[in-house]
Amino acid sequence: MRDIYMDNSATTPLSKAAKDKISEAVEVFGNPSSLHSAGQAAQKLVDEARARLLSALGVRQRQGSFVFTSCGTEATSFALFGCAYAKTRRDATRILTTDSEHPSVARALDRLSLDGFEIVKIPTKNGVLDKEALKKALDKKIFLATFMLVNNETGAIYDVAGAFAEIKRAYPNAITHCDAVQGFMKLPFTPTALHADLITVSGHKLHAPKGVGGLYISAEMLKAKKIVPFLVGGGQESGMRSGTENVIGISAFGAAVNDIMGRRAEISKKISKLREYAEEKLSKIDVRINRPSGEYLPSIINITLPSIKSETMLHHLSADGIYVSSGSACSSHSAHPSESLIAFGLTPKEADCSLRISLSEYNEKEDIDALVASLSVGLERLVRIR
Repeated sequence: MRDIYMDNSATTPLSKAAKDKISEAVEVFGNPSSLHSAGQAAQKLVDEARARLLSALGVRQRQGSFVFTSCGTEATSFALFGCAYAKTRRDATRILTTDSEHPSVARALDRLSLDGFEIVKIPTKNGVLDKEALKKALDKKIFLATFMLVNNETGAIYDVAGAFAEIKRAYPNAITHCDAVQGFMKLPFTPTALHADLITVSGHKLHAPKGVGGLYISAEMLKAKKIVPFLVGGGQESGMRSGTENVIGISAFGAAVNDIMGRRAEISKKISKLREYAEEKLSKIDVRINRPSGEYLPSIINITLPSIKSETMLHHLSADGIYVSSGSACSSHSAHPSESLIAFGLTPKEADCSLRISLSEYNEKEDIDALVASLSVGLERLVRIR
């Protein structure tokens, strides 16, 4: 029996396009910063991938830049700390965010709060951004807003465009950052449409290798020097991110994105049908689907078990060769219940009994059948908590 992988929000298997590009790039061993032909060949691969990422983001020439990083977390830290360090005036110190951000945002903001920044969290009950709370939080002290596009645990799509537009109307100088790691190449958007100055993306959520991500930076941000490098050293990536570039990973990232661009509608249609099939099957067993009340990404399905700890069920499913998640892979070692699920409206006990199923184009209906069959057995056999 083959393994069934449905934890694609944590990471994804490499696509053929990414594997083929890795095979090509591994032969180009020059340092992109070297001036000789071997170095320039490596730089060409990096530049080609950058052009593909900017194209996928819908960014035209001179509208902005794309800086490669080691992952989405680094890109987000670059965005948040890079803006904070660039700031010289301290009259505007308020940072707006949501109460259900990824740990890469939430923990960075915890640190900035120690540096004197005021962090205001906008509620996202049932997966919907609270616009009234946002309006009340608008103040001339706003320095930065950082909202995720898609929640990585519930799949809720937040109205980032509407929120950022409102913030920019009231305070044009406020900086807007969007963590689009889960939404990139799954939802249509551009920085202009989102009213976003900064956008974080990551490769391994899109069938590219782990160890590569990036940050889109608007031309206005660069011109006004509203962001400074987070990693300093040799001045790679136009001085914005020092450190020798991961040419192999970057090349594969570009190839994976380029592959998806040509098939995005087809992929989306397949996953939407899988979602419908999964909900139909799951509705027949004793689990609750935590479906956002607003828009949501079809590939992410969050369910709550009836008083069975998610970790217990995970081990049961894994023994059957079925892989799902109990939440964000980046916070799986935390002893506390998921902040995102608590913000969604679950109790701590419910959050501790919830699973995330995340689909990709490589999944089939047979995978859903196997998952539901194994869940059914687990629901009968596993010990329930009180």
